[in-house]
Amino acid sequence: MKQRITYVVKDPDSFTPEQLGVQKHDVQGSFSVTGVEAAKELRITLGLDELPSELSAAFQTWHELHVRWVSPEPYVSTPPFTSRVSPGLHVLFTPRKSTPEHALCDQLHRFVDSGLKCTSINETSIKLPVISERFSMSASAQYYTFRPSIRDIALRLSDQICGGYDDACEILITELASASYIDIDYDTITRAVVINAGWPSGRGGGAWTETVYRYRNKGTVEIGVLTHEPNPDPEDIQFGGFLTVLGQDSSPKPTRFQTPARHYPLLSPSSSSPTPQPHPLTYTTSFQHPTGLHPTLLLTFPSRHLTPPNPSCKLHTHLTLPSYLFIDKYQFTDPLFLSSKNIKSLRSLSGATDLEAPDWVIKEWGSAALFELANTQTQSPSAQLNVSIPLHLRYLPASNTSHTRVPVPWPVVFWACRADEGAKMAANPFDRVHLGYEALFGLKTRFMHVEPKTSGGELVEWIDVPVLDLNKTGWVEWGTLGTVVLAFAGLCWVLFGRGWKRVESGKKTQ
Repeated sequence: MKQRITYVVKDPDSFTPEQLGVQKHDVQGSFSVTGVEAAKELRITLGLDELPSELSAAFQTWHELHVRWVSPEPYVSTPPFTSRVSPGLHVLFTPRKSTPEHALCDQLHRFVDSGLKCTSINETSIKLPVISERFSMSASAQYYTFRPSIRDIALRLSDQICGGYDDACEILITELASASYIDIDYDTITRAVVINAGWPSGRGGGAWTETVYRYRNKGTVEIGVLTHEPNPDPEDIQFGGFLTVLGQDSSPKPTRFQTPARHYPLLSPSSSSPTPQPHPLTYTTSFQHPTGLHPTLLLTFPSRHLTPPNPSCKLHTHLTLPSYLFIDKYQFTDPLFLSSKNIKSLRSLSGATDLEAPDWVIKEWGSAALFELANTQTQSPSAQLNVSIPLHLRYLPASNTSHTRVPVPWPVVFWACRADEGAKMAANPFDRVHLGYEALFGLKTRFMHVEPKTSGGELVEWIDVPVLDLNKTGWVEWGTLGTVVLAFAGLCWVLFGRGWKRVESGKKTQ
């Protein structure tokens, strides 16, 4: 098992090398940080032979498998950990020719939740549209479900992975439950499982004070404590700091390096600070009330900050919609309608788009949509740009209450810009890829993400959907039965009562 731990210091002026310490022992080495305010990423690499046979066989079912889980808890990203996807569990995959049709659902039910909505690969997953066929970072299909917590999955991983290790492995895997995002990657080329987890700050939102151990000479532990530095190259991101490998050196080594970035931080255009500062542009997500069965999603931006980072950049949003919500693509063909909603175009829509079907007959997990947005700028400090995206709710199954609450994850918003050297970006060791929307753009595209802004809430909206209340449907059954009986009696009277009187009247006349 190989570990790579990266701390990215938020304020270099408050950091000193004295906050780091390396201890060398006979059996183990350790690295300590004390009061370091930083974002942290943990990367664990495991070979298939290090996994239990059941888990190893599950990964080998796929040509490539990429699991992305993001917490609904809001956080401020720190470069280079800037890429985002909507909160929830995303599974992007490419099956092999020999992959069974029910492999995806069997594994999701086995390792995630037995109650997930999943039947088979072809019925439940959606095909990912690919605009750039040369784009290497794209799987062929996607599955999504909203899960606010990863704790149960982390516990299963602990039981599965740590069978041959000591208690330190279980502590390490269990620690993943507190991460803001977790990525799991596997492909048939490397034949290795890579787990990435990220924390925007220390426990409780504070600084990191912890000790990292290298236990029993098993594997390696690479640790870096870095700071984001200004860089004259607009397509590279530069870092300076200290690196160490436990068991090989007793002191951290100074380092400085730069790397191209596909997911580049959106930085302030002018700042007196030597450290790059985040851009003031943010967005919020809400729904117009009352929502009804045709809710309207609102994206709100401070208009004065809507200046493109460069002339080639266009503002986009990517929506991940569960099956009970859908988009009517025919609404977005009218230029006047688009202009009134501050939308330029619906760039892509895939998944469940049936306009009439209720939710209980939809096999797919939902749909994904990419919009290009207008970025009208004004200089007024209080002016806001509101983007309205009309959605539609499907009829949901009957319940014991009159309303059912359903979650709607916040979409991600980013500037898509043209890069001069797109092929070189694959060298970045920190970029998160396989996010579900990269292949909708060309190979030379750089993504600059806009930070979401909440007022203490979560990155998910909840909608109260009216449904049939089973506790109040008793009168419907008896009312329907009574209506049928009365109608039958009336029909019998018309057919037989009046007819009998006519017969009797005819006899008397004769």
